[in-house]
Amino acid sequence: MPSDQNAADRPRLHRRGFLGLTAAAAASAALAGCAGAGSAPGPGAARPGGRLRAAFPGGGADEVLDPHATDLYSEIARAKALFDKLADYGSDMSPQPRLAERWESSADLLTWRITLRQANFHDGRPVRAADVLHSYERILRPDSTRRAKASLSVIDLPGSRAVDDRTVEFRLKRPYAEFPNALSTLGAYIVPEGAENFDRPVGSGPFRFASFEPGRSFLATRNPDYWDGAPYLDELEILVSNDEAARVNALLGRQVEYAHDLTATTARTHESTGQVAIHRLPKSNFHALAMKVDRPPFDRLEVRQAFFHLIDREELVRSVLQGSGEVANDLFGKGYQYYADALPQRHQDLDRARALFRQAGVENLTLDLDTSDVSPGLREAALAIADQAKKAGVTLNVKLGNKDTYWSDISKQGVIASYRSGAMPIESHISQRMLSTSTTNNTKWKRPEFDALYQQAQSTPDNARRAQLYLDMQRQLHDEGGFVWWGVSDWLVATATNVGGVDDRAPANTLDWARFDKVWLG
Repeated sequence: MPSDQNAADRPRLHRRGFLGLTAAAAASAALAGCAGAGSAPGPGAARPGGRLRAAFPGGGADEVLDPHATDLYSEIARAKALFDKLADYGSDMSPQPRLAERWESSADLLTWRITLRQANFHDGRPVRAADVLHSYERILRPDSTRRAKASLSVIDLPGSRAVDDRTVEFRLKRPYAEFPNALSTLGAYIVPEGAENFDRPVGSGPFRFASFEPGRSFLATRNPDYWDGAPYLDELEILVSNDEAARVNALLGRQVEYAHDLTATTARTHESTGQVAIHRLPKSNFHALAMKVDRPPFDRLEVRQAFFHLIDREELVRSVLQGSGEVANDLFGKGYQYYADALPQRHQDLDRARALFRQAGVENLTLDLDTSDVSPGLREAALAIADQAKKAGVTLNVKLGNKDTYWSDISKQGVIASYRSGAMPIESHISQRMLSTSTTNNTKWKRPEFDALYQQAQSTPDNARRAQLYLDMQRQLHDEGGFVWWGVSDWLVATATNVGGVDDRAPANTLDWARFDKVWLG
């Protein structure tokens, strides 16, 4: 795509053409492999102009633009193009101010005062304290199942107030030492007061809405008045395909400039050709099995523990991650603040697994293992784990689910499923997934004593005491939980070689991931 072609003159890529690239671009891939490294120009210095086309996995025809309903990466990428949060996770997982200019807490951690920066919505209205209160009220409604609800439910909304247009005072139901994490949580975007319909959304983000076809494409245009500096790009187009080969072949065929979410095998295949740039976003791809602890057979502790022992994590890293990751230890967030690295690393122990199955009275167990091609590696991991389980006398029938609805399906149905996660602080992982009130609690882990430990951790200003409480929580999850976190790897993204500004230090889900307002076309 010539860099001097005006965005308005460029042909838009429709879904039929996009998905039709798989066969056609296979030839391009072969030619690219013959071209050798260094055959394509780099991005050069940052420059304005152009349309970037980004290919993401998506959620099909049920996708919406409501930023409070975001869950999939394509939805998050669209939301952060159009909207802002008060804060967002930095590359080190610490909360970074965004629409919030600063925050301060009372000594008892029950009151937090947020000062807003000067920013405007796309229709020219200033972002005000009333918009913040409306946004959080919308997320926290009694019938809401929005992802951010678990983190924000600590807010006493009737007791909170707009001090003035640029100052919000939040009163909390209990002390919360890490409250800025809640401001950063996925889906906690600020929308204008009264906003309920998002057919043509108005936000304060770096791009303005142009068009949207659910499960197909999204187009946004440059916001020249963005408070954090106008984007380089004139236009951002996000296209959807749940087929990794189609995303990669579209990139090789120059039909897109950005392909999100690749396997290690794909990255290795194309990394040395010089036709694409591979970006490895550090330690932000966590791989797991999710066992539902509220139903047979995983309501038996012995069965969960047997699965902890039957998994060969080293083999999964070698075969599924192609050696590009490292083993995990049945806990989320390896390498992050508060991670319990003092707990002994688990290794496969088939004798112990068999003994636990006998103890539970479920020898020769047969189960359906749900998986999907919605994310690279999910199916491959499920098949490898099914082979490993045979050695312990367990038959896992691998069931391939619908790509468009997989994540919502496994949240409600089945007993065990392939799972993975992007980056977030361990505190956010616990608040969103591991509490009795969590709205994305896929393992159905509900333990009042565990909830109490979390609340104690948030109630203390003593960092050492908080770290000990996090260790206690993780020890309980390590011994009894419903997640088998078996590996962690870099998140893999590919771009055309003329794309600049992709931050390789930013884990998936953080502020500078999919930061298309900082990307340019050379």
